[in-house]
Amino acid sequence: MVEELIYKKMLDWLAEDIPFWDVTAALLPQGCKCRAIIVAKERGVAACVEDVEGFLKWLGFNVRVKVSSKTVFKEGDTLMEIEGDMRKLLQVERLVLNVLSHSCGVATETRKAVEKVKVVNPKVRVSATRKTLPGLRYFEKKAVEAGGGDPHRLSLSDMVLIKDNHLRYFRSVKSAVEAAKGSTSFTMKIEVEVSSPEEALEAAEAGADIVMLDNFSVEDVKRTIELLEKAGLRDKVVVEVSGGVTLENIGGYAEAGPDVISMGWLTHSAKAVDMSLEIVEVVKP
Repeated sequence: MVEELIYKKMLDWLAEDIPFWDVTAALLPQGCKCRAIIVAKERGVAACVEDVEGFLKWLGFNVRVKVSSKTVFKEGDTLMEIEGDMRKLLQVERLVLNVLSHSCGVATETRKAVEKVKVVNPKVRVSATRKTLPGLRYFEKKAVEAGGGDPHRLSLSDMVLIKDNHLRYFRSVKSAVEAAKGSTSFTMKIEVEVSSPEEALEAAEAGADIVMLDNFSVEDVKRTIELLEKAGLRDKVVVEVSGGVTLENIGGYAEAGPDVISMGWLTHSAKAVDMSLEIVEVVKP
């Protein structure tokens, strides 16, 4: 059922590209078949390959995946082979490549971040955020997982996350956490975005499950963890670092000892992996 919902979403994207009919594909005769391959033009990490495979099969194509999700591929590798109606394939070509190249780009950048963190502190998780491109959240979150990262919350319905603008209403971090604990289900975790080590301690003392250290320096992350340890609360709260983290400084943040490092650019700014669809055989009717 979930797969069909995703396929229908992709059909909506296809409708944007074909509002009436494909005037170029109409030059080909009905019944023309072909065999094609999707080839990587640079190194990367595969993601959402099986979703694209399912969509193409749903449209009637025969598909063979050559590189599964989570796998590293190199320049020149074939990601999948496709056989079927040539007209239809040329109509979905750009959609398929857009989804795959973007998803693989997200997975590739995530893998880079994960590998840098593992060298320093393998216990730290690398996570995405909710900064996803409209319509692409499903693919971007799956791509983060393919790269070895954590998808974080999938939507506003997943958990309570009290951010700076929410806090403007409340008297304090403590009162915000108390309001959340008093009005939400016991199944919901509560996270608070804080701006200082003292606010992090206040949130933990109030019973928050997660504290997000927003735009903290490495030194302030260390100080926050020291405060939590002195208060006997370090093991009772998840510490997330977010904001200002890059591939260049992520090692320093990992060394400071948080549980999670989250980065919005993994989804909204990852460079797409270059790839192409090539027709290798045409069977005329």
